[in-house]
Amino acid sequence: MTDATNHPLSGLWQPTQLQKLHYGSGSVEKHLIECLPSESSKAFVITGSSLATKTPLIKQVEELLGKRHAGTFSKIGEHAPVAQLDEATEIVTKDDSVDTVISIGGGSPIDSAKAISYRLHDKSGKWLYHIAIPTTLSASECTMMAGYTESDGVKTGVRGKELVPHVVLYDSSFGLHTPERLWTSTGMRAMDHAIELLYHPTASEMPARWLTLQAAASLFENLPKYKANPKDEDIITKLQLAAFASLGFLGYNIKGGLGLSHALGYALGSPYSIPHGITSCLTLGHVVKLKAADPAAAEQVARLLPFIGESTSGDSKKDAEKVGDRILKLVKDVGLDSDLRNYKVGKEEIPVITKRATGQESGDVYNAVEGLVKGLFV
Repeated sequence: MTDATNHPLSGLWQPTQLQKLHYGSGSVEKHLIECLPSESSKAFVITGSSLATKTPLIKQVEELLGKRHAGTFSKIGEHAPVAQLDEATEIVTKDDSVDTVISIGGGSPIDSAKAISYRLHDKSGKWLYHIAIPTTLSASECTMMAGYTESDGVKTGVRGKELVPHVVLYDSSFGLHTPERLWTSTGMRAMDHAIELLYHPTASEMPARWLTLQAAASLFENLPKYKANPKDEDIITKLQLAAFASLGFLGYNIKGGLGLSHALGYALGSPYSIPHGITSCLTLGHVVKLKAADPAAAEQVARLLPFIGESTSGDSKKDAEKVGDRILKLVKDVGLDSDLRNYKVGKEEIPVITKRATGQESGDVYNAVEGLVKGLFV
């Protein structure tokens, strides 16, 4: 197998098992039933309590399914606690008629649906057909990874090519029900995916990097527009497609995690109950400025400048730093957090966070990341 490399004229992209991507207002009502794998399919719905109790969306999907609705589990919490996964897996395992899982919500329900399929396969050898209906921009629907939180509060996960959803339905009418802060912060999570995939050493040039450039450009343009008018469904759809472009062409052959901003996100997220959209707001701009010191990463990040209306100087380090500054400005422009002091994290946690993110206790990388983490307390 030829791996993708930072050299754009050599590489391999391996598509995932995604079969359909429907997008646009009303796409769930128009297409959900035809997306089921067979006429006799029974679907189990995985979602969170807010969507189930504060919006009409879950009832709408249940009514669309009719006799094909096998049940709904709506207790999935932020960062997908393992106890809830255990409970949902047990329910699905007892019902042999279920061949499909429909996840509705953000990263936690989507990851939970993947993890339930993974666990069911461990027990029975059967994978579930997965239809994802995202209501945030966190793009979990694009990956073969499923993260969840162990009982000690630390995020862990499973991965496998069979975990990528088979169908994604981006329905802007569903996006209307997402709280504005959650929508914009997960938009910054999508930006995090786009940038970190852009400089990932094993990402493919085609189509992954090409699409991340477009994704980041659209996020820069449309997040402020959404902030100004959060009921514009065309803007919602543009942002959903940008989220997909940020990670949907990851493919199967990427090695390792996405990058330092994501590693810091996991170190900060579930241990301190900080949503991953917010961790990206806190870390991404600073990570990009730190990465500017790495010539290979800086060269890739600098490619973004023309896409966001900036001219390149020819100095990749300065150009990458400018991208970092633009990201930090965007966070402020859409009214999101840039200060870790707003959360219950003391400065005594800096070594813990740094070790968790780097896997090291000393050395140059540790010192650089420790300096970055210290800078989050501003």
